[in-house]
Amino acid sequence: HEVDRYVARTPGSKKLQEEAARFLPGGSTRTVHYQDPHPAFADRGEGNYVYDVDGNRYLDFVINATSLILGHAHPDIVRVLQEQAALGTAFSGPHMSQIRVAQTLCERVPSVETVRFTNSGTEGTLMAVRAARAFTGRPKIAKFEGGYHGGHEYVEVSVRPPGDRLDPGGPTPIPEYPGQPQALLDDVIVLPYNDLEESERRIRSHAGQIACVIMEAVASNFSYLPARPVFLQSMRDLTDELGIVLIFDEVQSFRVASGGAQERFGVTPDLTAFGKIIGGGMPVGAFGGRRDIMSLFDPSDGAADISHAGTFNANPMTMAAGEVTLDHLTPEAFQRMDDLGHMARAKLRAVFDELDIPAQVTGIASLFGIHFTADEITDYRSTLRGDSDMASAFFLGMMNEGVLLQ
Repeated sequence: HEVDRYVARTPGSKKLQEEAARFLPGGSTRTVHYQDPHPAFADRGEGNYVYDVDGNRYLDFVINATSLILGHAHPDIVRVLQEQAALGTAFSGPHMSQIRVAQTLCERVPSVETVRFTNSGTEGTLMAVRAARAFTGRPKIAKFEGGYHGGHEYVEVSVRPPGDRLDPGGPTPIPEYPGQPQALLDDVIVLPYNDLEESERRIRSHAGQIACVIMEAVASNFSYLPARPVFLQSMRDLTDELGIVLIFDEVQSFRVASGGAQERFGVTPDLTAFGKIIGGGMPVGAFGGRRDIMSLFDPSDGAADISHAGTFNANPMTMAAGEVTLDHLTPEAFQRMDDLGHMARAKLRAVFDELDIPAQVTGIASLFGIHFTADEITDYRSTLRGDSDMASAFFLGMMNEGVLLQ
């Protein structure tokens, strides 16, 4: 029924999907854009809403994977982009705007003494991992089962392994695509999220070879599940003891506080990766942290230990939009977002309870997610117990009601 309603509401999108499939694999250039029976093609956005090519309006709870924190086509962002475009969209040399955004990040984020910009969160985590390896001289990395940190090789391990491939004894490195080299998997230690005892055992057994532990304090792939505070602090203490670089991926969780999840939980990593909201809706990424680690990128002494290029790194269009966004994110704005997130989670739980639907609502601050299971969500494996058919029906049904969810 919901599928039929959706098809009837989106004939223009259906036609565009058929056309797109002629030139793009599956009609898509971004995996999350595809959905059955076809995606809704966007036409324009305005504030909290996005409109598809058939004129349907959706209350947008996705806002391009959280990147549009001020909503669509915010007038202040539109204005600065128009102004900067008239002056030039990119240059071969540096532009003053990068200083202002870098200063804001360094002032707001407890761990960041210096920072470098990239064009995506994927590049941010890639360079952070590279810095950790160069700083420690160690080859291996540790990540958590189900943790997503972008599309580069060493973190694209055990991200979404199917349940029938999971080792009952605990997380193992599982390839994300056919032909992924075994040699790559051998350098990745996979840990169970929120399981301190087993994570510590695995880290200690490889301690002399592990360059970094990379993790999200709020696991986006588990529908924004916050880590247990004691678990986060224990990861900090353990990596400190063993000389392992602790990397927080705050590409999505940076929106939970002015200084990100690390400020909210009071745990300071060595390096942090950023993306999404710091570019005001433009392509962006960044990584930063301890000055002694980040100095590996300093070319002023003749040659940097690590070369870091990027034609559009810190381009003035992105910096202009990012500066406006960060200026709007005042303490009052964060408090309002916190209040709205708390209200959304509480009301969702009340509705599911009233209808006697087994569901878990996860999240923190302005982030939330829904799992159709009676079991508590604690890690990747617990997310697999949810009713995926119910989740798909709910997603499509909400679209038919004009609400766009992740």
